[in-house]
Amino acid sequence: MTTYPVLDQKDTRSGFGAGLLELGRTDDRVVALCADLTGSLKMDAFAKAFPDRFIQVGIAEANMMGIAAGLTIGGKIPFTGTFANFSTGRVYDQVRQSIAYAGKNVKICASHAGLTLGEDGATHQILEDIGLMRMLPGMTVIVPADHNQTRQATIAIADHEGPVYLRFGRPKWPVFIPADLPFEIGKAQVLSPGTDVSILACGHLVWKALQAAEELEKQGVHAEVINVHTIKPLDEEAVLASVTKTGCAVTCEEHNRYGGLGDTIAQLLARTRPTPQEYVAVNDSFGESGTPDQLLKKYGLDTPDVVKAALRAIARK
Repeated sequence: MTTYPVLDQKDTRSGFGAGLLELGRTDDRVVALCADLTGSLKMDAFAKAFPDRFIQVGIAEANMMGIAAGLTIGGKIPFTGTFANFSTGRVYDQVRQSIAYAGKNVKICASHAGLTLGEDGATHQILEDIGLMRMLPGMTVIVPADHNQTRQATIAIADHEGPVYLRFGRPKWPVFIPADLPFEIGKAQVLSPGTDVSILACGHLVWKALQAAEELEKQGVHAEVINVHTIKPLDEEAVLASVTKTGCAVTCEEHNRYGGLGDTIAQLLARTRPTPQEYVAVNDSFGESGTPDQLLKKYGLDTPDVVKAALRAIARK
């Protein structure tokens, strides 16, 4: 199997901040809006470098989405920044009506997603956002795996015409995606080839999937690990090629089991190639306060959980 050394430990939100600053230097159409969380979203470098292209909206997320939609009319490319919960649940009406329905070129950039937000607890740990956003017609949904890929994705979405939801996180996390590995919206990445089970993951759980593949290798099981960084549009060709080879699948996500990556894959397989599939996801519950590691273990999203799911999927072939 292919192994990926840990290159560093960085939070994915810093990858967003780095990508946004780079965009600011290369494209003067890029503007940034933030809802009183400039430091948390790592948007401060952009704000300092380009004060005329940064709007501090304050704690008024719905207003931020309306302003962003309006800015597109003048040819700007607005990037909104706040927590994932406030980027989706709090402003769903504005996102649906002013951005998605209107087809506006707004980039909704959402930090502190999932359980690994940690001690802030259930009110902030949104686990439904992927489902909310992928249901909106025309909305692209991207969940990068580490700091390097979040930076790449931030840069890539500026060239994509149409609304985008970019989801990333708070904790320091292993950096393992090589900075020069090409990133393309809608194209999944086979990180480690295998023949016995397909492990399809997004976000922080891509690293857990790679760790699980190493453990499975010790048991003589060859897992294929695929980084499905784009949930919508899904790379159907890559998914089907893998499960046709392996005959079973595991989906891994830091999200409710309903509506996210797992259901996206399940819908594809049900339509085209019925295949045994196991979910590694939060089982229809809210989160709670705790460290990221504690929460991943409690809610069944850790490396051993991926290993067990892979063995269950193989047994069902």
